[in-house]
Amino acid sequence: MTVMDTFDLTGKVALVTGGSRGIGRAIAQALGEAGAAVAVTARTEDAAEQAAVELRGAGIRSFGIALEVSDAADVERAVIAVSEQFGEIDVLVNNAGISIGGAALEVDDQVWRDVMATNLDGVWFCSRAVARRMSTRGGGTIVNIGSMSAEIVNQPRWQISYLTSKAAVHQLTKGLAAEWAPLGIRVNAIAPGYIHTDMSPVYEPQYKPWCVDPAPMKRAGEPHELGPAVVFLASAASSFMTGSIVTIDGGFTLH
Repeated sequence: MTVMDTFDLTGKVALVTGGSRGIGRAIAQALGEAGAAVAVTARTEDAAEQAAVELRGAGIRSFGIALEVSDAADVERAVIAVSEQFGEIDVLVNNAGISIGGAALEVDDQVWRDVMATNLDGVWFCSRAVARRMSTRGGGTIVNIGSMSAEIVNQPRWQISYLTSKAAVHQLTKGLAAEWAPLGIRVNAIAPGYIHTDMSPVYEPQYKPWCVDPAPMKRAGEPHELGPAVVFLASAASSFMTGSIVTIDGGFTLH
């Protein structure tokens, strides 16, 4: 086996939550290009299926399914459906997440609950559901999408619930990695910095001095720049890694 062979995901089945747009969509594309069959989820069937259609158009075997990651029963349903459609899941990417701004003394309690339910509970429910099945057949890989916001406080937009949820995702990653290593399940995470998507106006004048200028590379990342790292963590190329948090932020957290 050559070094490049270790990145090959041919014959593997991957599930990417929140895979219909932005970062999740780019990750789904990367996993598919590495050879995996890719199931993508979104909160609506239409959004999930549209992404799957695009992936199939690129020659990637894909399946779209609606999923509310904060609902444990819905997670179980989706995992069963993907397994019946494609076979057992070898790679889980917990990407689904939300960010709702608001000053800590002003933000509504429901915002806190909604962000935690999606960003943290969703990772837990999906990881548990998939790991139960992985554990019966020798293991698999889980890649969580954390954030550099687990270590810094983003400004000028306050978002206390998001910061807290991503810090928890990083610690959850480490805890599950330690507990599930004997089962053959590796759990790692990436911690993106500011990524340029339709939902992230990092280059707008009011945000650029805070989000772009402080980074040594003087730019935001693009979604496709995260895909290769996820392929690495999902594949045998990272066979001796578990519990790691890989920061991809253009150097933002160096200062």
